[in-house]
Amino acid sequence: MKVKKYTAATMPEAMKQVRKELGTGAVILNSKEVKHKGFLGLFKKSRIEVVAAHDPDPIRPSNNQTIPNKVADTSKREMKQDVSKSDSDNLVLEEIKQLKKMLHYSTDETSHYPMNYRLVYEGLLAQEVEPILAKQLVDKVLDKASDLGSENVGYRDIVDTLATVLKTDLSGFPYKGIEDTKKIAQFVGPTGVGKTTTIAKIAAKCMLEDQKKVALITSDTYRIAAVEQLRTYAKILDVPMEVAYTADDFRQAFDKYANYDVILVDTAGRNFRDEQYIRQLKETTRPEWEMDTYLVLALTAKAEDITTIYNQFSQIGIKEVVFTKTDETRQYGSFLNISLGKQTGIAYATNGQDVPEDLLKLSPSLISDYIVDGLRDV
Repeated sequence: MKVKKYTAATMPEAMKQVRKELGTGAVILNSKEVKHKGFLGLFKKSRIEVVAAHDPDPIRPSNNQTIPNKVADTSKREMKQDVSKSDSDNLVLEEIKQLKKMLHYSTDETSHYPMNYRLVYEGLLAQEVEPILAKQLVDKVLDKASDLGSENVGYRDIVDTLATVLKTDLSGFPYKGIEDTKKIAQFVGPTGVGKTTTIAKIAAKCMLEDQKKVALITSDTYRIAAVEQLRTYAKILDVPMEVAYTADDFRQAFDKYANYDVILVDTAGRNFRDEQYIRQLKETTRPEWEMDTYLVLALTAKAEDITTIYNQFSQIGIKEVVFTKTDETRQYGSFLNISLGKQTGIAYATNGQDVPEDLLKLSPSLISDYIVDGLRDV
């Protein structure tokens, strides 16, 4: 198998390089956005890095044949030896290891796809859509073509049909955001995703667009200057704010703001694998408080990490997800991994630092556009 790394300004350009050198049978192993320093280390530019592979004569075991354990063990030992060669080799080997599942679906489960459908499938993988989900979507597009009596349709027509499929499938989930049914909205998530700034944007929207009376509460006493950051936003927006250290503090603050339309709660960003942190969140997520919980995630994180984070926080009950930093990436697959894969709606997305301008209310049509726009120019 030939494995090669390609770098280009955009994903379509990278895909063209892959097809030109490795052919249409090439498999995308991984893709990511990388920063390249400009003159004197300044003016960093974003580039797309794609790792692709092509095996002109793959050897697969028969249906009744398995790979001997001895051979598998030998391969593992050889890989461990190779990993020590260099940092560059470590990175490539780790990427390949993490994406074995993607390889399986790219070679075996999708080998029957006509060329243009395969390009769409690989484009979805490049967007970091889960392989199983990407296959399900392309199968639906292929079924529509079969119903019309032709599978040999143009690439752009396939992408257009995919857009229709996405809008239909995504319409089954809520994209409601802050509602009148629950007064309290709690925002949780890992560190560094921009929860506090996002809360300020949502508070401004509730006030300016929905004419609601808003109050803020923060329990983020873990991070240095976190309280002051939210207090600054509260002063700018001219809304009251309370700091809650315990469940009793929460109860008192909720009673104090009983006459307000919306209470937005900021929480500490901590390591999502910290079980004690999750238990603490459960203490402030009580049914009698009529609270909705929104999980804030950065779209710049790896899709695999986003899924892991969602699974951990789902223990406290997630109404909808808020994605931040959508302007800092070109890979939007996690929109689908969460909505279609986890059956959870997406309330908002942020695309900048400005308050309150850079807040988007998502919809099936907008999410579909994010995905297919990256495929149309291939």
